[in-house]
Amino acid sequence: MAEPGDQSSTAGDQLLVALGGLVALVVCGLVARDGEVGSVEVDVFRAVNDLPAWPYPPLWLFQQFGNLIVAVVLGVLVALGLRRWKVAVAVVVATAGKLWLETVVKSVVERRRPGTSIGDVNLRGDVPTGGLSFVSGHAVITAAVAGLLTPILPGRWKIVPWVVVALNGLGRIYVGAHNPLDIMGGVGLGLVIAGVLNAVLAVARRRPSRVSQG
Repeated sequence: MAEPGDQSSTAGDQLLVALGGLVALVVCGLVARDGEVGSVEVDVFRAVNDLPAWPYPPLWLFQQFGNLIVAVVLGVLVALGLRRWKVAVAVVVATAGKLWLETVVKSVVERRRPGTSIGDVNLRGDVPTGGLSFVSGHAVITAAVAGLLTPILPGRWKIVPWVVVALNGLGRIYVGAHNPLDIMGGVGLGLVIAGVLNAVLAVARRRPSRVSQG
């Protein structure tokens, strides 16, 4: 009997997702590596960061989905609710991958937060002004969890995680924590993590059927 959200994506399909994420990460990283924030990126940042105060409560809420503990707990609960314990394990593994790969990327792309790299920004809430900002850890974990959950979610529910990813990223720019490329690169890295883990899961799903046919 098919389980909720079953789909026929192959390991190759998922590796293409990972490759797309890697391309996005590399392109954003190359642009951001010199530490400068280009005029177009500044304009995009200002357009979001200069919004009035009223969007703060809902955007603050969506930012919490990028909290490492919140993202992992919700991802595991959704996977277990759909009886996909392997996906639940993959969510936990994605967390370890996020922590390691984010550190590696930040050591290569030493870009400062908007409070330093742009200056004169609207800082909302408990937002740090110093430290390295590429990539956004919130964007990495939300995209990774979204990528892992999408294949197992039924029908129209598949779009829900990506709405969360988009609003989470928008919120991080709005509060002045990250520049746009930090978010885009973070989503790219999240897709790399999810794509690789989904490819492993796709291979694991097909092994039992091959053995039973032999």
